[in-house]
Amino acid sequence: MARGLSLRKYNAIIPLLSSAVRSYCLLHTHKSISVKGKIGVPINFDKEVKCLDDAVSLFNRMVRMKPIPSLPVFCKLFKTMLSMKHYSAVVSLFQEMRKLDIPINDFVLNILINSYCLMHRSDCSFSLLPFYLKSGIPFNVVTFATLIRGLFAEHNLNDAVELFKKVVRENICEPNVVMYGTVMNGLSRRGHTQKALSLLRLMEQGNTKPDVYEYSIVIDALCKDGNLDAAINLMNEMKQKGIPPDIVTYGSLIDGLCKLGQWEKVRTLFSEMVNLNIYPDVCIFTMVIDGLCKEGKVEAAEEVMEHMIKKGVEPNIITYNVIMDGYCLRGQLDRARRIFDIMIDKCIEPDIFSYSTLINGYCKKKKLAKAMQLLGEISQRGLKPSTVTYNTILHGLFEVGRIGDAKGVYAEMLYAGPKPNICTHSTVLDGYFRCGLVEEAMSLFNKLERKRENTNIAFYTVVLNGLCKNGKLDEAHSVFEKLSLIGLTPDVRTYTTMITGFCLQGLLDEAKSMLRKMEDNGCPPNNVTYRVILQGFLRCSKFSEMETFMKEMADRGFSFDASTAELLVNIVRENPSVLDIIPELHSKNKY
Repeated sequence: MARGLSLRKYNAIIPLLSSAVRSYCLLHTHKSISVKGKIGVPINFDKEVKCLDDAVSLFNRMVRMKPIPSLPVFCKLFKTMLSMKHYSAVVSLFQEMRKLDIPINDFVLNILINSYCLMHRSDCSFSLLPFYLKSGIPFNVVTFATLIRGLFAEHNLNDAVELFKKVVRENICEPNVVMYGTVMNGLSRRGHTQKALSLLRLMEQGNTKPDVYEYSIVIDALCKDGNLDAAINLMNEMKQKGIPPDIVTYGSLIDGLCKLGQWEKVRTLFSEMVNLNIYPDVCIFTMVIDGLCKEGKVEAAEEVMEHMIKKGVEPNIITYNVIMDGYCLRGQLDRARRIFDIMIDKCIEPDIFSYSTLINGYCKKKKLAKAMQLLGEISQRGLKPSTVTYNTILHGLFEVGRIGDAKGVYAEMLYAGPKPNICTHSTVLDGYFRCGLVEEAMSLFNKLERKRENTNIAFYTVVLNGLCKNGKLDEAHSVFEKLSLIGLTPDVRTYTTMITGFCLQGLLDEAKSMLRKMEDNGCPPNNVTYRVILQGFLRCSKFSEMETFMKEMADRGFSFDASTAELLVNIVRENPSVLDIIPELHSKNKY
């Protein structure tokens, strides 16, 4: 867990919780502890709190009032600050309340726990549990639902599930639909759909019955897994139990069906929704439009958009971006630009995704002048290019050999743009190598290594590939040997890159040795690996030594690609005896 947190650390606290709750409830009615008295002047939070300074100023004014406002007023202030995402400020003001001996209730503590969880500091949230016991404040379901959600947010799935089990097993509080939903949502978002479904079944047998929210969580998870039949069956179960699906349920199913291209079922669900007086919103229409665009049916997607407008549902910026992307995927840049202009005419301001989509389309068509023009427009609209925007245009510029412009864009990004990520650096390095700027590439690579920038095996493979293709095999081998020292494991692409380098230099023994090394290290070669090494042996006329690799290819079910087949045909024309060493050539390989 984050900051070294482990739920076991709190095992001494958790068993006390249920008895503490029971004891307190026998002695007290469940009421919030608050300061008596009313505020002399009403506080209008919407008008008075526009920023953090306003919130702090109001807090300081409140604590000087006589009498001090009641605790619900402080809670309202803290909730306003949470909505503005000033989590650490809530913690600071809470500490001020403690210094001023202002009594605290469960609502304030739950807000504080939520603040810590939103800061991904659930360890601090847990440290507040003894405060409940010490102050005689009862635990409630909100406290533990918030803690569980915080643990899931920090990817501490095991601890989140363990805490939920403790709450149920030790009867600390009765889980409600929100707590069950929190656990199901946490499980399903992390790919544990079957566990979420099992919890739903357990809930069906208990006192707290699932409602449409819990069913929709599991249905959505099943849809994301591509298990549409199970999702539809679960929706039918809901209906049989008298729980009508809502727009969220239908949205999940429609999205899943669109991704699988099952348009007839989509139409059926649309009709079913309308019959139940559940009308598709812009979100659901956009799902359908996106599905059609992904299949290349952009004209049909535009028809859906026209239909939604007739039904009184206005497309939003996401709808327009999706259709633009659909046209860009088909290379129809004029139509994509038309959608962009329509959006502006309707007074919908393009966002950075709109620009990035169109820039990507122009880059793929090698229309870099228009892409660069759009990049310039971004700042004029008061927007800032994203990392994706820069990465896209850098790739496009290097692709057409505009090295000077690429360097300029990269320099601009370093000076005023978002921080480059590993994809940015990989794109720039690859571009330098492809333009033969090996020294500049290695200078950047060494600089990134010294700065301990975030790297992965794909990043190093770009460097190895660039060195090999520029004839710097010794340097490439040196970088390759260093991988194990920095804790990176070569993958099949990394090994294949090195084998390609050896084959290009005619170092077939080294290539063969690398092939055996990758298998020994638990990284089996793929079709591309064999094609590379086979082409290397063919080019060097090492026909007798190829036989082993040809047999291995056949045994693994691999086949030649067009370039290998063409090379082989040319060699067979000059040396027909090569056919004798090719095992089952006509049945295994088609060319």
